[in-house]
Amino acid sequence: MYTLFITLIIIASILMVLLVLIQNSKGGGLAADFAGGNQVMGAPKTADFLEKSTWTLVAVIAVLSILAVGVHKSQLDAAKQASESAISNQVQDAAAEQQATTATPDFGE
Repeated sequence: MYTLFITLIIIASILMVLLVLIQNSKGGGLAADFAGGNQVMGAPKTADFLEKSTWTLVAVIAVLSILAVGVHKSQLDAAKQASESAISNQVQDAAAEQQATTATPDFGE
């Protein structure tokens, strides 16, 4: 699950980089090139679409990052708990074995 979130974050990041590169901070860029053709081609407000897409991707990356941290933390906690339980089982088995060998000495009776 963690790998899925990381993959989605990377895809969203690449898309955001592309969207930001399309835009220009002064209103130019490809969005300005499409603005002149908006009246002819009938695609109004391309710059608004690019801006909304950028903010949407920012929100998606933020949410996926929070979810990835939560999933990763729960996976680490589960692995730590399993490791501690395995170690405690080994310690208990070793203690029981040692107690069994030292508790009843055999004097040949």
